[in-house]
Amino acid sequence: MAVALKASCFLQLKNKPESHFLLRHSNSRVFASPKREFKASMATLTTVPTVGLSETFTRLRKQGKVAFIPYITAGDPDLSTTAEALKVLDSCGSDIIELGVPYSDPLADGPVIQAASTRALTRGTNFNAIILMLKEVVPQLSCPIALFSYYNPILKRGTEKFMSIVKDAGIHGLVVPDVPLEETEILREEAVKNKIELVLLTTPTTPTERMKAIAEASEGFLYLVSSVGVTGARASVSANVQTLIREIKEATSKPVAVGFGISKPEHVKLVREWGADGVIVGSAMVKLLGEAKSPEEGLKELEIFTKSLKSAML
Repeated sequence: MAVALKASCFLQLKNKPESHFLLRHSNSRVFASPKREFKASMATLTTVPTVGLSETFTRLRKQGKVAFIPYITAGDPDLSTTAEALKVLDSCGSDIIELGVPYSDPLADGPVIQAASTRALTRGTNFNAIILMLKEVVPQLSCPIALFSYYNPILKRGTEKFMSIVKDAGIHGLVVPDVPLEETEILREEAVKNKIELVLLTTPTTPTERMKAIAEASEGFLYLVSSVGVTGARASVSANVQTLIREIKEATSKPVAVGFGISKPEHVKLVREWGADGVIVGSAMVKLLGEAKSPEEGLKELEIFTKSLKSAML
């Protein structure tokens, strides 16, 4: 769901951390974030349905546009800041937001996102708190959220229960980076039941026939990992990505979004010119929020950086 009136990109930040939130009423609920409080407003909002991942790409294709998909880690530096960051990214024109669930053994992630996960977990961030935050924030967003979660936390709760929980929180998509195609059957079944689009990943080393099978099974879009290795900002984007995009598009009509290593406006512009349907920026976003001198400063820098990336897509 999304607020019917979407404001232009802006921040309403004040000196006191507890005054960050755009809606404040006396009948609000509070849930804990170890360093600060996340005060969730219980005000009634006028809402309209938020479309899913597939519908978002369909709309953008008709407009001749490419999807901008930022990634941030939930709970870094705290859930209060995460809630505000989601609003900032949305108001600055994000088409889909990828939200990472912090995990103790993030094998696909580089040092920046690993450090973010460690900080979030150390400060007490957990799945239940993330879901509670999302239930309050998602109704205020106009773009869909895709949850990025490793497989073990899903198995721990049970796939059926996990899918039901994220559906109730208003999540539209799910990315599980460490599950092989052969083990996605149950995930895909439960995702379909709950109208969650399960996004699968393909890499530069994925054999052609396997890539085709992954593309066939993926929903929402196909996530193309731009380089071998873990997530993280890189100085340049491999020219091989252009060939990979072309080969994927010859095999499927599903949208292709490129991630891993995309960190600068020039990267975004280049990948767009190569024919990608979406561009995913993660570590650079996470670094801004996690390493800022204060949450307020991190949110301001996030807004400026997001604007620069969006401008590169025009």
